[in-house]
Amino acid sequence: MHITQHRLIEAVQIPTPNFDDRPDTSDISLIVVHCISLPPGEFGNGCIGQLFCNRLDPDGHPYFKEIHQLTVSSHLVISRTGEINQFVPFDKRAWHAGQSCYEGRERCNDFSIGIELEGTETVAYTEAQYQQLSDITKVLLDTYPALSTERIAGHSDIAPGRKTDPGESFDWQKFYCLLGK
Repeated sequence: MHITQHRLIEAVQIPTPNFDDRPDTSDISLIVVHCISLPPGEFGNGCIGQLFCNRLDPDGHPYFKEIHQLTVSSHLVISRTGEINQFVPFDKRAWHAGQSCYEGRERCNDFSIGIELEGTETVAYTEAQYQQLSDITKVLLDTYPALSTERIAGHSDIAPGRKTDPGESFDWQKFYCLLGK
């Protein structure tokens, strides 16, 4: 895998308006692992991209009426099949963490890269997702010097009590083994 101009070459680039400038582009120092499925528990229908690009049809599903006006994004989404979509370049601030704190530092969006896995907290992630996530993490670690394997967190770690993803179904040990840690 390769990163050029803060974009993962192997990813499908899908621009979103839901980002802004980081306060300090040299301070990319945390990777946050998330999960998402839209509607909840359904996969492979393009709804995540629609949400991140502000095109989610509120009449497409009853749940969408609650969320269609959210302005959210992440840097990357890894589908169940391992396809990678990039919505925000890594040097920009994606809107994935919300109210958050890591090691006493608030506003994690300012200094983190958000990676969404298509999934739920209770359904096992796929081998393709683990492989892509580990390969992406390795290239991020090689590209951004403030990142390290010690600075990878789940959304639940930075927003405890508010978020539960990536959930009990995410095998951290497997992920770290793939990283060689």
